[in-house]
Amino acid sequence: MAEPHVTLDPQTLTPVEEKLRGPLEDQLSSALQAATVKIRQRYAGENVEQVTTMLLDQAKAGLHPDIAAGFHPDHEQLRHVAEEIVSRGH
Repeated sequence: MAEPHVTLDPQTLTPVEEKLRGPLEDQLSSALQAATVKIRQRYAGENVEQVTTMLLDQAKAGLHPDIAAGFHPDHEQLRHVAEEIVSRGH
């Protein structure tokens, strides 16, 4: 399973966010990767939608509250990560 990576769309960023884009992408990716590892380790038969929600909640828990509030990853891409967790968990 490839480690998930967050890429921010420069078209949607404010000038300040654009200046911080690299470090912000790294921080978001790191939180999502850590969440993926934790959810994969404690996976107990939940369905894909439940795992998708768990991934987002766990990733946000690993971020500063201000950053977490603005973190809205693409649902389909997050769901793809969840599908891989579910398929490997059976």
